[in-house]
Amino acid sequence: MQDLSPSQSQALALAALLQSAQLVDQIAVTGKAQPEAFNPLLQSLFAFDSEHPAAIYGGVYGVEPGLKLLITALAGSTNGSYRSVIRYALAMIHLEGKLSKDADQLKIIANRLQHIHFNSEHFTNDINTISTSVAAVYKDTISTYKSRIHVSGNAIHLQSSDNADKIRALLLAGIRAAVLWRQMGGKRWHFLTSRRRLLQAAQSLINPQ
Repeated sequence: MQDLSPSQSQALALAALLQSAQLVDQIAVTGKAQPEAFNPLLQSLFAFDSEHPAAIYGGVYGVEPGLKLLITALAGSTNGSYRSVIRYALAMIHLEGKLSKDADQLKIIANRLQHIHFNSEHFTNDINTISTSVAAVYKDTISTYKSRIHVSGNAIHLQSSDNADKIRALLLAGIRAAVLWRQMGGKRWHFLTSRRRLLQAAQSLINPQ
């Protein structure tokens, strides 16, 4: 697993966050999400002791869709087409800030994710079953906060229990990415002051020299 610079680690975390938000939007609007983009995010919730940030997602390629979106966003090329994605990402960062100060909820989430991981290793690793279990964790903990993420989309897709579970699982994965962003030294004001640095870091991850 390649060693990343601090800027690359921050870009990787932001890419995972945006990838989570983009998949939330895709499921809400179309009812679909690519497994190759969804699975690394879900599995990141069980990366309890990863030595390298990229290992959390099974390698940089696990967040490649998010890196491409991050590059587009930092280059100012979205033209408002990703408004919902950015809104979800900012909301997840906000919720992570609340969660980071809530030791009781953090302990509950960690314990339940470890239990889900144990079951997935010894009983079933069906992705839908895991998503349902992770969604229950989100619903019982973060959904109890007054600040909630309101997902908009096609009512038919949003009313599907499978889609609702995947969306909640992705929101938790996005908050996990926001944790990594903070751990890697990421600050909110970096979005204004460090765009060029983060853009170069994201580009170097997509096209390593």
